[in-house]
Amino acid sequence: MSAIPYVETEAPEVLVQRQTRSGRIAMTLAVLAMIAVAAMPWWASTGTIRSILVLCCYIAVAQMWNLLAGYAGLVSVGQHAFMGAAGYALFVLAQTYGINPFAAVFLSLLVPAALAVPIYLLLHRLDGPYFSIGTWVVAEVFRLTASNLPLVNSGAGMSLRVMKDYSAFERNVAMSLLCAGMLLVTLGGSYWLLRSRFGLALIAMRDNPVAAASQGVNVAKLRFLVYVASAVGCGLAGAIYFMAQLRITPGSAFDPMWANVAIFIVMVGGIGSIEGVLIGSLIFFIADRWFGEYGATYFVILGLMTLLVALYARTGIWGLISKRWDAPWFPIRRKLVDPDR
Repeated sequence: MSAIPYVETEAPEVLVQRQTRSGRIAMTLAVLAMIAVAAMPWWASTGTIRSILVLCCYIAVAQMWNLLAGYAGLVSVGQHAFMGAAGYALFVLAQTYGINPFAAVFLSLLVPAALAVPIYLLLHRLDGPYFSIGTWVVAEVFRLTASNLPLVNSGAGMSLRVMKDYSAFERNVAMSLLCAGMLLVTLGGSYWLLRSRFGLALIAMRDNPVAAASQGVNVAKLRFLVYVASAVGCGLAGAIYFMAQLRITPGSAFDPMWANVAIFIVMVGGIGSIEGVLIGSLIFFIADRWFGEYGATYFVILGLMTLLVALYARTGIWGLISKRWDAPWFPIRRKLVDPDR
């Protein structure tokens, strides 16, 4: 029997596709939207700018909560603690120590970053609902501390009178640029993170923390870093929001409403997706503007909507959309494609 000749064959060449047509379209629209937000003083009224600023804060806080709960598996109901801490830090730096208020926005982020480290080291031993309750307790401690701290004028609150030194147009320009930067940091930073090798680790940790740890993912370290990053992102939203309000009090700074808003947006829009955050933020923003005059009634309706989504559509509105159409706006998956096809 003659030997079968050995013929060396080359492995078929494949390409790794990380972007999609829908992603490129969405990225173009996102850049245009960012430019539009930064240019608001030249095309929008002061009232419109304030409304869009609030929407941007909703998006930022919800995305930070989404990153925390949707990927790190840490369900916090006390992220407003870092919003209030950064807001108060801004007022103290600008009003008490005379630092430029727009520069103080960035300096104030050191406070939530510094506070997040010992808080996480204290709470990380808790699991599930105990961790959530612990974050709420921390936020209440912050509120009570601010209510009795002379440095921040105790329960009377503080006013940002130094903003009178700037014209309305200058304030609008600064607020618009800060909003665009906040979206770039929270949304753009999250997208960049999820597309990096750390994003692969986050997705693996979201799906199964035990399996991820067995594959070499440092779950404890990654959760710590995500918690600190989320605290800083919430702090940025808080500093910008309260600068626009020109006044801060313990009740407004540490208002649990922000936790409720973040949970509603992420649950309804779709947890574990940037697209879901955008959809949920628009839904809440429109509902708040159109039905806010009805008081507690519309909050009950929003709560029932959240409950129905949790029971019958756990992946949220974006989850339902993505099941029907595979067209992600912010694709993070890697797909192998054959260039010859």
